[in-house]
Amino acid sequence: MPTRSGAGASCLGAAWWQALRVWLPRLLIACLSLSALHPLAWDSERMLAAAQKQGPRAIAGVRALQATLIAAAGQDDDGKLQAVNQFFNRRVLAREDIDIWGQVDYWASPVEMLDKGAGDCEDFAIGKYFSLLALGMPVQRLRLVYVRAQIGGTGGAVQAHMVLAYYASAGAEPLILDNLITEVRPASRRSDLVPVFSFNGEGLWQGVGVQSAGDPVERLSRWREVLSKARAEGFQ
Repeated sequence: MPTRSGAGASCLGAAWWQALRVWLPRLLIACLSLSALHPLAWDSERMLAAAQKQGPRAIAGVRALQATLIAAAGQDDDGKLQAVNQFFNRRVLAREDIDIWGQVDYWASPVEMLDKGAGDCEDFAIGKYFSLLALGMPVQRLRLVYVRAQIGGTGGAVQAHMVLAYYASAGAEPLILDNLITEVRPASRRSDLVPVFSFNGEGLWQGVGVQSAGDPVERLSRWREVLSKARAEGFQ
């Protein structure tokens, strides 16, 4: 009986290795093909190194973000928008810069925000912008938008606010990623927002109209600073 049991185990092992020899090359080809179709535009080692300089909360946040990005890599644009929007809205608390940084206006990089576990509207929009770029989304589809937001419905207070807009194509109605209303919605369902100007890494627009002259990196000093910080952290 022991001999038969040993023989059975040996046969099972042989069958396993034979199957592995057949399927492993196919799995590797499939993984390489998926990577080619969905390139990931971030440097994971630099991102973790930046987090290590901040502390344990930043490390945990970056690892969670990287897991989210890897899981979303094979999805279509809508899936990527939902994954990134939910990640930041669920993980980060909305607070004012004066409470987080002791400054009236500070634009945090994604790793800085994850380290604090809190951010204001600009920080949310910036974190989502760079995370979507990391998923290989073309910069032309994304704009950070300064808006006048009506808080509390009709007759409520109006305040300056920033959101991220996604354009499926030039001239398409944008989808809005926000931390006030956490559901991704088309702009036509965000009557509480009035756009003032928008920008990305390539252009600057007044309202939702014609692109303005000038380089946004040169015109917006805080944007230049946060671009530099995000790229140092391994983002595109």
